[in-house]
Amino acid sequence: MTQPSMSMSSFFRNRFVQVIMVSSIFLQIGIWVRNFAILLFVMDKTDNNPIAVSLISVAEFAPIFIFSFIGGTFADRWRPKRTMVWCDLLSSVSVFAVLLTIIFGSWQAVFFVTFISSILSQFSQPSAMKLFKIHVPEEFMQTGMAIFQTLLSIFMIIGPMLGTIVFQKFGIDVSISIMGVAFFLSASVLTLLPPDNIVEKKENSNNFLEELKEGFNYVWQERALTILGSVFATAGLAVGIIQPLGVFLIVERLGLPKENLQLLLMVNGAAMFIGGGLVMTISKKVMPQKLLAIGLLVNAISMVGMGLSSSWIVILMFQFFNGFFMPCIQIGINTLILQLTKAEFVGRVNGVLNPMFMGFMVITMSLTGWLKSQFSLTVLYITAGLLFFIGTLLTSLIFNVSVQNETDSAEQ
Repeated sequence: MTQPSMSMSSFFRNRFVQVIMVSSIFLQIGIWVRNFAILLFVMDKTDNNPIAVSLISVAEFAPIFIFSFIGGTFADRWRPKRTMVWCDLLSSVSVFAVLLTIIFGSWQAVFFVTFISSILSQFSQPSAMKLFKIHVPEEFMQTGMAIFQTLLSIFMIIGPMLGTIVFQKFGIDVSISIMGVAFFLSASVLTLLPPDNIVEKKENSNNFLEELKEGFNYVWQERALTILGSVFATAGLAVGIIQPLGVFLIVERLGLPKENLQLLLMVNGAAMFIGGGLVMTISKKVMPQKLLAIGLLVNAISMVGMGLSSSWIVILMFQFFNGFFMPCIQIGINTLILQLTKAEFVGRVNGVLNPMFMGFMVITMSLTGWLKSQFSLTVLYITAGLLFFIGTLLTSLIFNVSVQNETDSAEQ
């Protein structure tokens, strides 16, 4: 169904946009407090053990691989508003349950805070994408993605500092409590979303396995989506290698305190904020697949540069360079998925493509502790750079694919 055109001012007056932005603010507060509180807590408890640190990332991303297929399919079957509200509410309840376990039991239960919220996000995130497809006109999809990416970039700047300060001043118990409250507030705000289309739900007559199979077939039949899946896989391998290594680049390579990781991420966030603003201005002039290729190429260069450098300033420069073009990847991918996919398949396409990224990322992430003991940080960062470059080459295969034609053909 074609959405009526709207101006930029009416875009921001869109009820869906307003509610999702406020909800995202609460979610980001909880997520960043969680990420840094748990990271610093585990490093303190294990004396900077790289395997324990990598397990934090595994707890966050492994459920994405396992539950993304299921969550994406159910997102197309269930009413998206109700799904999002219940997921955030259950996340809040589970966080407080885990908190009680930590207080009266073992500190290792802290890993379940990330694990449980990550599972529930696999049902909520594709529902949000589906609502975005329904409520935002086609011509504003890429601009809308850029705006939401800018919001995330702001938290890339303030989030690490917020998480570190909360943990250092109040400890792990208060940090986890803040996360639970943030999820509850997000669920409350999401109740203000426009009502779900109940008629759409009644049209679902297939069983779960049939709809899951339809999702795989849909991706396989669309050449651009199939290639995009390959890009997801190579990028996942690269990110899985470097995700847990940032803190060791600081502690071992540079000999700086682990708390400097927040500065590295803040520089990245500031660059993403600036880059997201730039992408917002050019979003209607550049095809999403070219945005994606540019972002992947810059990632490749930045990873090699960071792997070879032993200067804090130079590493910060490459981190800024990387962050500045990171919105090109995220906005390009999300826009391609939305523009190439019919609304009734958005959840399942997400459920197929996300595991391509997350699955390969979890594989290399799980091996990071072992890889670090076998290879230098330089070798690992250069390997990640080469994988990003392969992703760039794969993306070039869809440069000549017309997004509008793909969308039209999908609707026939």
